[in-house]
Amino acid sequence: MNEKERIRNYIQRHINVSDEYVVIGDDDNIFELGFVDSMFAMKLVHFVEKESGAVVSTDELTLANFSTIANLHALLLRMRSHD
Repeated sequence: MNEKERIRNYIQRHINVSDEYVVIGDDDNIFELGFVDSMFAMKLVHFVEKESGAVVSTDELTLANFSTIANLHALLLRMRSHD
């Protein structure tokens, strides 16, 4: 399983939707789609920190970085490159 699939699986396991067949595309904004509440937003930050092995900086803590699978993947890559 590649990293985007791991991100997608994490999101789909934790979102609160009644349709179990919802598929989120790489560029679908999960905030605009209504899948994210404040608690899940915090879980996403924790997920990124766990996956990257680094703490999300205040500068990286933006809605844009966490809004799509593609943006989350890019954030993870940036955080890992700062090691």
